[in-house]
Amino acid sequence: MGILAALWLPGLVWAGEGMQAADTSWILTSTALVLFMTLPGLALFYGGLVRSRNVLSILLQCFAIAGLASILWLIIGYSIAFGEGGDYFGDLSRVMFSGVREETLFGGLPESVFGLFQMTFAIITPALIIGGFAERMKFSAVLLFSSIWLLLVYAPVTHWVWGGGWLQQMGLLDFAGGTVVHITAGVAALVAALVLGPRKGFPGTPMMPHNMTMTIAGAGMLWVGWFGFNGGSALAANGDAAMAMLVTHLSAAAGAMTWMFYEWIKYGKPTALGTVTGMVAGLGTITPASGFVGPAAALLIGIAAGIVCFNATLFIKRVVKIDDSLDVFPVHGVGGILGTFLAGIFASTELGLFSGQGFLNESISSIGEQLGVQIIGIVAVAVFTVIMTWAILKLVGLMTGGLRVSAEDESQGLDIASHEERGYVNL
Repeated sequence: MGILAALWLPGLVWAGEGMQAADTSWILTSTALVLFMTLPGLALFYGGLVRSRNVLSILLQCFAIAGLASILWLIIGYSIAFGEGGDYFGDLSRVMFSGVREETLFGGLPESVFGLFQMTFAIITPALIIGGFAERMKFSAVLLFSSIWLLLVYAPVTHWVWGGGWLQQMGLLDFAGGTVVHITAGVAALVAALVLGPRKGFPGTPMMPHNMTMTIAGAGMLWVGWFGFNGGSALAANGDAAMAMLVTHLSAAAGAMTWMFYEWIKYGKPTALGTVTGMVAGLGTITPASGFVGPAAALLIGIAAGIVCFNATLFIKRVVKIDDSLDVFPVHGVGGILGTFLAGIFASTELGLFSGQGFLNESISSIGEQLGVQIIGIVAVAVFTVIMTWAILKLVGLMTGGLRVSAEDESQGLDIASHEERGYVNL
């Protein structure tokens, strides 16, 4: 399956040509950028969005997930995702990175670099989910859920899409994680929000971000780090990586400006929170399409992300009144679905100025056929994630005596209740 994955991934050269130094340097850099997205990027972004009594708990959850996910990826996660296996699950040939040595190549890269790069994706995906149940889940439950979910949801879906599995064989277009990262994380966050129920006082009590300065700093780090997320997914220092970075930036800019002006027109004032949320929506939506579309299409994708994700956020919070605390599903889940669908349109070479690089599966000859594959991928990943996430949450609840902290602890704040520490000290 390693050879099949090599055929799929753009820009990858054959192992017989030896290690490619420029490509290796770029993926080393991209790996650092993607880790930077979680620590400190996502941690600060989420940390500023919660109330002050929970800021430390969110920072620690991001930090602890980074450590846990890394160890689990080493032990078995990488093997499930990229080991030789069937259509749905990798084998155990890469347990503990077995066979990965200094000279072992994955295409033109040292396999150690490829495995590490993929590890950073495995870190950020469960870290994204915590925004759905922020301020109310036990720390023990967070760690146990994140660990099991990584191995039973994230790693198998990665195998389906990037490790030689059935969706890859069908020709699903997902360059950097629309299905693997954003749909799985967004849907899992929505399921978790439903299973745990709303925070005390929701929706009647305003629950405003306590530190927008922290959130904007984290958002800036996410924007920069996303160049490694999408550009690095070319697995080469070439034109694919350059185009992926260009369209990533344009979609982020378009998403931010669309959300800002939409909010300005609708409510009379633009907000910093709306602008950075639109930026993240633009980034998440372009992710699956980033290696397949051109700049003009990226502009449209970013605008679509700003409009669709804005309205999805209002719908989740105000219409169906689900307390997805930090809007993980309407931004990442909806953005991942939208981007995966639009990739099936704008990858076409028949759209003039809005044309992309074409479809990967030679048996697919039209936008309609490609959209059929994209829809199958979206539905399959979403349904699988719903079922597995619900089951894992129920299991973890039994193992930890309940997923949720007590009402007293929630009122006190998780910083003190769970960690006996404060994010801020009153001088």
